[in-house]
Amino acid sequence: MTTKQATEAKGNRAKVTTPADREIRVERIFNAPRSRVWKAHTDPALLAQWWGRGNKLVIEVMQLERGGHWRFVEHTEDGGAHGFEGRYAEVTPEERIALTFEWDGMPGHVSLVTISLEDMGDGRTRLVETMLFLTNEDRDGMLHSGMEEGMEESLAALDRVLAGMK
Repeated sequence: MTTKQATEAKGNRAKVTTPADREIRVERIFNAPRSRVWKAHTDPALLAQWWGRGNKLVIEVMQLERGGHWRFVEHTEDGGAHGFEGRYAEVTPEERIALTFEWDGMPGHVSLVTISLEDMGDGRTRLVETMLFLTNEDRDGMLHSGMEEGMEESLAALDRVLAGMK
């Protein structure tokens, strides 16, 4: 990564919006081709390096196919463990992943997450993640949970992973 790219990555925060009552939209540009961003999302060894904000992540199950189950457990420095799981609704290589998302700490509050990757044509990739919640209260709870800070930590870890990939 060049100095310019490192500076851009450091200042490259995600844009978080709420386009509808039950929706959160996240947009972020990565200084990496779409194939690399896809691989970082779908290769368990790479995913484990960034998804849990850089904390230790155990991928218990990752059946990357429609209807497949996924379950990740993040282990924090203070000894805490946070489990997340769901099912894949769509897997379109290098373009889109849709999955259900549920946190062990709030069972029964399931959201639908769609991740789209757009090749910007200049070696960069635009990631758009949409989270659709069952209720407006669920969406607002997520917004006030510290989600944005945790997401920024994960995306910064993803930048580091992408920079180290060939």
